[in-house]
Amino acid sequence: MKAFEVSPSERLLRFLEGQDAGGKLVVPLTPDASTRNYFRISWKRDKAVAAVYPEPFDPDVHPYLDVSRLFLDNRIPVPEIDYVDGEQGIIVQEDLGDRPLFRVYDEAPPDECEEYKERAINLIAQIQKTTASAYEQQSIASRLAFDEAKLSWEFDFFLEHYFGSLRHETLSHGQAAEVKAELNDISAELAARPRVLCHRDFHAANLMVDANDRLRVVDHQDARMGPVTYDLVSFLLDRRAELPSLAELRAYRLLLLEERRLLGLDALDPDEFAQEFRLMTIQRGLKAIGTFSYQTSVCDRGTTYERFIQPAFCIVLQAADWLDRFPALRRTIRERLDAN
Repeated sequence: MKAFEVSPSERLLRFLEGQDAGGKLVVPLTPDASTRNYFRISWKRDKAVAAVYPEPFDPDVHPYLDVSRLFLDNRIPVPEIDYVDGEQGIIVQEDLGDRPLFRVYDEAPPDECEEYKERAINLIAQIQKTTASAYEQQSIASRLAFDEAKLSWEFDFFLEHYFGSLRHETLSHGQAAEVKAELNDISAELAARPRVLCHRDFHAANLMVDANDRLRVVDHQDARMGPVTYDLVSFLLDRRAELPSLAELRAYRLLLLEERRLLGLDALDPDEFAQEFRLMTIQRGLKAIGTFSYQTSVCDRGTTYERFIQPAFCIVLQAADWLDRFPALRRTIRERLDAN
């Protein structure tokens, strides 16, 4: 579809003129790494958030709307959809406020933070329980997966943007071949694991604490099928500034297994779960480093993203060391960490 010729804000104002929106409030909200623009607006008797897309869309096959319907039908607490105008590329949705979980962490005492983490891990289990419903509803999420091709593409993105875009470095032919062979092994092993529905970007920036102190899920349009450990790795380790303790990770892994049991999901072997968790930590961590490198070097957002690169490497290295595998990758990471 052809992109719009007017700015997102102008298009939104034109849209609101034709609605009984109850006022003129239009406040831009800062997007993260997104092509969408968000605005807080007056809407009917309250405020709402308008997502303004760069192109028109068909509401029947739009990923955000599709996954929202799936999650709402299964009581996953995502924003309610108030209005959709596909021709104008606009979705009006519930306003969840301004308290993402990562900010709550900065303000709340440790015991309260722990409670939020436990509630978040319960949400991961609830999303996994929605797997069967995703297939039954033929959701877009059921037709996408972290298969070998997708996982390998993310590794390639990491290699391109960390070594190329960020460091302007070319690995020797031998070193590149060794590292790629190990990354291919990780992709193949993870792709062969049983799959459940994953949010795909489940972390404290995509969880909101609403006015009723309820934990709510946002940015869920990229949901897809993947390993059971995927969202847990993302939640515990994305954008983390320090190494986690192995005891801490074990406790949260066991918590997710217990939450799954309480929801009637299949029992999983804790040791196999731990092995997959560490493989997933390597894959998800390197994928994140690729994103941080791209945002820093290509999108000029280094003030936000560059500081996460070294901690992410340390977390990846910790997982690889524990597995005692992937010597070429471990050596390559250590060389770059020692150089910083």
